[in-house]
Amino acid sequence: MDDTRYQLAFQIILHAGNSKSKSMIAMKKARAGEMDEAVELIASAHEDLNQAHLIQTTLSQAEICGEPVDMNIIMVHAQDHLGMAIVMSEVAEEILHIYKTFR
Repeated sequence: MDDTRYQLAFQIILHAGNSKSKSMIAMKKARAGEMDEAVELIASAHEDLNQAHLIQTTLSQAEICGEPVDMNIIMVHAQDHLGMAIVMSEVAEEILHIYKTFR
């Protein structure tokens, strides 16, 4: 994998990791009754998640156009981070909804 692809993989890790962290903090804020902060964190988490997904789309398009993307441990790690960030974002949205509904 060339340096550009490594950089893209690490950008996925960065943005997905930030998204996951913000989703976790948002749930803690919601539990503490700090809903405005929780909502802001979820919005910011979505921005990071969108950035990671855009990078993944770039890699997918390269593969479709005949430029194979090497699957090494860094790329697998990046995809794992992205998948976990997506799940955490969805869970955080549901948790915030529950706290809003039952408080």
